[in-house]
Amino acid sequence: MPRAAGQIDETKTEAILEAAQALFVEKGVLVSMDQIARKAGVSRQTLYNRFPSKVEIGRALAARRSDAITSPLRSGGDPETVLTAFAAGLLDKICNGDARVSMRGVALMSPHAPEIAGAIYDAGPKEGLRRLAAWLEEQDRQGRLAIPDPMAAAEMFAGMTLGHGHLRSILGVPHPPMERDVRAAEAARRFIRAFAP
Repeated sequence: MPRAAGQIDETKTEAILEAAQALFVEKGVLVSMDQIARKAGVSRQTLYNRFPSKVEIGRALAARRSDAITSPLRSGGDPETVLTAFAAGLLDKICNGDARVSMRGVALMSPHAPEIAGAIYDAGPKEGLRRLAAWLEEQDRQGRLAIPDPMAAAEMFAGMTLGHGHLRSILGVPHPPMERDVRAAEAARRFIRAFAP
């Protein structure tokens, strides 16, 4: 079935993002827009129509990751269930093999392309914290938790969940054995206890 005029083919957008992610990991900031277009199997015009620059590609990749990590916040469950699911997603996205390589790539490109690193941070981790803080603020408003500073609490929860996981990922140091679900549940339980109303 042909697309209507102006309709965007999402499969091409996904192909571009997948190609860009793989190339960013492999080549860092040195990857060219032409290389991304070739790997994605799209024309340069298609690439530039969707993403005018590598900054926009980095922003889209980070936003996609942030959406995945924060999806439990939209589930409407009880605080412990939601925080456990959030923590499990965070551990998956930060501590698995692909994420480790991606984080290392971003860290290496940061001094050479601060605008890309800034866009990735703003659309990814910063936005994830903002969403978690907004959710915590709502839990406080409903009396489920007592959160005087939602943004500080959001950072505490992320730090409690990850420990040194993000540092190990950036440095390429092996992660110690960890049962993701046990760690996620423990972080949620301790956080709930600390911020009980």
